[in-house]
Amino acid sequence: MRVLVIEDDVDLQRQLNAALDAAGYAVDPAYDGEQGEFLGQTESYDAVVLDLGLPKLDGLSVLRSWRESDNNVPVLILTARGSWTERVEGIDAGADDYLSKPFQMAELVARVRALIRRASGHGSAELSCGPVTLDTRANRVTVDGAPVSLTAHEYRVLAYLMHHQGRTVSRSELSEHVYAQDLDRDSNTIEVFVRRLRKKLGRDLIRTERGLGYRIDSPGAAQGAPVAGGR
Repeated sequence: MRVLVIEDDVDLQRQLNAALDAAGYAVDPAYDGEQGEFLGQTESYDAVVLDLGLPKLDGLSVLRSWRESDNNVPVLILTARGSWTERVEGIDAGADDYLSKPFQMAELVARVRALIRRASGHGSAELSCGPVTLDTRANRVTVDGAPVSLTAHEYRVLAYLMHHQGRTVSRSELSEHVYAQDLDRDSNTIEVFVRRLRKKLGRDLIRTERGLGYRIDSPGAAQGAPVAGGR
């Protein structure tokens, strides 16, 4: 899962990046409105943390630009304490949630987690399919209640597929949501992560749709043909 953080305060940006990275997200930073607006229009994100008081282009203008172009990425805005007019303007401009500065980092991470969960149609912080459960609050994966150790990239691949159960996800889409912008994205490595996940979680969890990508079926969905291929 991938998050864009648009914040011009270098220290706060660093803290936000560290907290979201520790929570299992790939994070792209932007330090002004123009850079953030461009990234939001050209890259794929699962959520955005957007400060309103930005240089070059203010946060409200960034948000309005995205919404006018039908970019519906979930957005959490950061506002100054007591500035209720900013909060109202942000919500009216299309923000999904807001948080006033100063704030507890744990609350921000929880709000981002909730935005991503709601955007994909999930009400619970625990996502399950068969014996596999992913607890988004603790970045914890279990099989029949027993914890399973995953690398950061394995976790992100599984989390994205679990959030989008019942839908076939291409390798290129997975690659866009697993890697931060400054990393070399190779969609072929997604096959490696999927192969590892099958070894750790069971071969039948992630299905291969030949020529299309991968999918995890929703709980109770009818099972089709056996998993195609070993990749």
